[in-house]
Order: sequence, then structure tokens, then C-alpha cells
Amino acid sequence: MRSKSSTYYLMAISVADTLVLLLIVIIELTLKYNMEEPFWSREPWCSLRDIFNYGAYNASTWLVVTFTIERFIAINCFSLKVRICTPRCAAIVIMVVCVFSHLFAVPYYWTNISLFNVTKYPTIYICVYKQDLSDYYVHGLVWFQTCLVYIIPFIIIFTLNGLTLRQIILSNKVHTEVSIFRRGPRQFNSQKRKSVILLITVSMTFALLSVTRFVTQILIRTMHYEINRNDYNKPVNVAADLGTMLDLTNAAINMFLYACTQSRFRKELVACIKLIISPCKNYQPANYPSIVFQL
Repeated sequence: MRSKSSTYYLMAISVADTLVLLLIVIIELTLKYNMEEPFWSREPWCSLRDIFNYGAYNASTWLVVTFTIERFIAINCFSLKVRICTPRCAAIVIMVVCVFSHLFAVPYYWTNISLFNVTKYPTIYICVYKQDLSDYYVHGLVWFQTCLVYIIPFIIIFTLNGLTLRQIILSNKVHTEVSIFRRGPRQFNSQKRKSVILLITVSMTFALLSVTRFVTQILIRTMHYEINRNDYNKPVNVAADLGTMLDLTNAAINMFLYACTQSRFRKELVACIKLIISPCKNYQPANYPSIVFQL
């Protein structure tokens, strides 16, 4: 039940996931451990850093949610599919998701402050959490972000994928008994099986890779807000970094799950690899007879 709008969602997910890995993994985490004073240790970047980081992460999460909703409508609501599952509607939804994802991250502008690292290097700036923030602000922000990227997406993705899975199983039973497809029930069952595997894999991967950070962030931001995050003698810091690693892996694996489950994508990937290995040969990819790649 793929539609033209799916291409827009997949491209948007790939861009958002790439921004997550670029902003959080490379610019923040990698520079943090390889530079004494990263550029975001000083103002205004110290205050703006989390807006871009959380904005990209919010967009990555909610683009997966909107894509799940779009797939549910395409499979279960044929009357709405004609109006909603269109490239124009997809472009509008993607733009709205990206804008509001960054707007919801604006409160993080007041959570960080740039200070001198008095304990180690008095002449070097560091970007740290503000200690004078009220408990209501901290707890409200933590629970808002938790609901935004964990609780609500969990509920939507599991519910819609569960309903879609149920619809696939029911329709598969019907069409197995009454074979009305030209290709026969065996091939139809194979396609259904691939859809079931993809839905279960996406849902379970999203949940398992995010649950550790979901728990540790609540603990750190509410019970251990003043803790030294660089003290790895404390188990909560080790668990928090492990949760962050798994959560960022989720951003890195989203497009792999969606794209590499498609046989045509795998064929094109093999075609590109062959073309790189043998650049002097003309190669014509499968299923696209009118396109010839030539170097």
C-alpha cells in the first residue's frame, strides 16, 4: 500500500536522523571529549545548543509517528487516503512537524549557562545546567519532553501498528480462502509477511532502544539534577550514557529498517556498489530500463 507521499516522509526521516547524528553525536559528544573548549561552551551557542539538539530529535521522532499514521490511513481508510496520502499533504505535515519540534525545544534556551571551569581550567569556558532553576520549571520541562518524545509516540506507534497488523492478518485470511489475485495467494502471503515483520521490528526497536534513556533522564533531571555528569563512579551516569547511546542508535537505524526491507532499494544499492567497483563499465539497474548510469 505504498503511496507517493511515502517518499517524502522517508526523505524527511533520513534528513532528520542525519541532523540528530550530526548535531548530537559529532558536534556535541565528539567535540566534548576531543576539545578543551568547544565552540558551544560560550554564549550564545551554549543557550542555543539544546534548542537545535532537541528540535532535531523531536522532528526525528514525530516524523516516524506521522509516517506511521500515514501508513495506517493508507491501509485502513481508503476514503481518506485520496485526500491525505498525497505529496502536497506530506510536505505540509513535514514542515509543520519540523517547525513545532523546534518551537517545543525553545524552553531549553534558559536551562544552560556558560561559566569558567574553575575546578580544572580557570580560563576555559564550560556549558553547564543552571543550578538556580526552580524545581517546577525543571520537572515541568522533563515531563513535557518525556511525554513529547516517549510516552505519546509509544502509544501512537504501538496502537496504530497493532491495528494495522490486525488488519493485515484479517485480510490475509480472507484472500487466502478466496484467491482472486493474479499472482496467487502464496506470493500475496509473502508480501503480507514482510509487512508484519517490518511493523513489529519498527515498534519493538523504537521501544527497546528508547526505554533506557526514558528512565535515566527522568531520574537525573528530577532526583539527581545537581549530580556531576562526568563522575562515572556513579551508576546513574553510566546508565544515562548507555541510554543515550542506544537512543541515538535508534535514530541511526530508522532509515535502515525502512529502506533495506525494500527489495528494489537493495537492488539499487548493489547496483551502486558494482558501479563503484567497476567504474569503467556501463551499468543498467534492474527494474529501471530507461535509466543508464555511465561514468
